[in-house]
Amino acid sequence: MSTVRKPGTTATAAPPAVPRLAKPRVISGLVVRTGRGGVSVRIQGRVVAVTAVLLAVLVVVMGVSLTTGDFALSVGEVLRALTGSGDAGADFIVNTLRMPRLVTAVCVGAALAVSGGILQTLTGNALGSPDFIGFTNGSAVGALVVIIVMHGSMTQIALGALIGGLATAALVYLLMIGRGLQGFRLVVIGIGVSALLLAVNSYLITRATWQEALEAQAWLIGSLNNRGWTHANAIGLAVVVLLPLAFVLARRLSMVEMGDLTATALGVSVTRTRAVLLVISVALAAFATAVTGPIWFIALAAPQLARRLTGASGPALVPTALMGAVLLTASDLAVQRLFAPALLPVGTATGTIGGLYLIWLLVTESRKSRA
Repeated sequence: MSTVRKPGTTATAAPPAVPRLAKPRVISGLVVRTGRGGVSVRIQGRVVAVTAVLLAVLVVVMGVSLTTGDFALSVGEVLRALTGSGDAGADFIVNTLRMPRLVTAVCVGAALAVSGGILQTLTGNALGSPDFIGFTNGSAVGALVVIIVMHGSMTQIALGALIGGLATAALVYLLMIGRGLQGFRLVVIGIGVSALLLAVNSYLITRATWQEALEAQAWLIGSLNNRGWTHANAIGLAVVVLLPLAFVLARRLSMVEMGDLTATALGVSVTRTRAVLLVISVALAAFATAVTGPIWFIALAAPQLARRLTGASGPALVPTALMGAVLLTASDLAVQRLFAPALLPVGTATGTIGGLYLIWLLVTESRKSRA
């Protein structure tokens, strides 16, 4: 489309197109009220159905993960092992080898997905995930400092990752101060900060010993190998505390998505809500990164897939969490079974799938912008 400008004026180039979230559709549903003056909740049938299907798929993937492998077990043997009434061999395979890894995968996938869902909603941008904005690399810097310099424990690594993620969020906020939380600007600044932090990670590895460098490099790929109950308990505690807070604030998040003026008119403190949700998002990504290392593209793809399936008028954080858990557990199961006996990190699978998804997203949005 051509533009007409007055003589003596100069044309300014439009900023490059950045993928944006699809505009949510308003879907009718059953409204449930808890009494006069009480709280009303709109139940959307499609959201409930998709949530139930995702939960069923997750249960099936978990069942396959626990029953198959080098030592196949029946469903009964797994159930008896979980209840403490099985034989010693099945108990060791289920409760020591497979269950901690599975619990870690479910919690990390849910945490990354909800983190990405919050950021994408706050920015209104499909690329607004901790992978691109730099929060994941910031958490990795904090964790690597503890691993290489301090030789810390799992708790210290988690705290280091949390501090690194929050410090990165503060840096991005300072770079954007006075200009608002604009999606395009946030993504561009985040990509720059992420590149700087990636260089810091490389520098830390060069300062480590040969053995520490190998361990750190393997950790940076993102892996669920050799994850025990220490890792599962750490991310499980973070998820139990942070996910309910995110679900409670989901309604306010939907109002913020409508715009600052609309949200303020509906009685939402926009600044405070954004700050709290941003801290929750960063904390979820930080704890997930501390446990498994950076696992890419779950935070990018899961929220968008969940929204496309549900057609929800809001962020739909519960289906998003289940979608993230399904993607990560299914990817880990595929890596274990297709490439056995090699112990490939799950980050290789999510990186491949996420890269293809990102290419598809950019091509699709580019075609829309030209149309």
